[in-house]
Amino acid sequence: MRIAMANDHAGTDLKNQIKGWLESQGHEVKDFGTYDHESCDLSDFVLPAALSVAKGECDRGIFVDGVGYGSAMIANKVRGIFACVCQDPVCAELARKHNDANVLCLGGKIIGPVLAMAIAQTWMATEPLTAAKYVRRRDKVAQIDKEYTRSLT
Repeated sequence: MRIAMANDHAGTDLKNQIKGWLESQGHEVKDFGTYDHESCDLSDFVLPAALSVAKGECDRGIFVDGVGYGSAMIANKVRGIFACVCQDPVCAELARKHNDANVLCLGGKIIGPVLAMAIAQTWMATEPLTAAKYVRRRDKVAQIDKEYTRSLT
């Protein structure tokens, strides 16, 4: 699977840890940065990463900032992105099963590396439920996305 990764200065260490695990599992990681701990603007990195997922250049994204919400707010402005903030594996599982979230956002200042890895592993391993009620609900959200956001083309 092709995974887009992005972060700000608060997420560099956690991103690098998750990136190493993803690569060890055979995933191709496209790292949009940042690559150090210098203060930076999150949107400079998250927006290009989110666009790569929306355009199909990457299959999913994992973004790490201080709390996770900044990444989710930026990513969810892009049509076709369904970003979630997860702070435990249960949330990660449900975000995939019920909502087919294609971007995971984590807070490097909120959760430690052991918990973050458990969240990422759960999120990567979980597929959406196929029961009609879940498909219907996801289709409604996709329709809202289509009606109220602008196409990339």
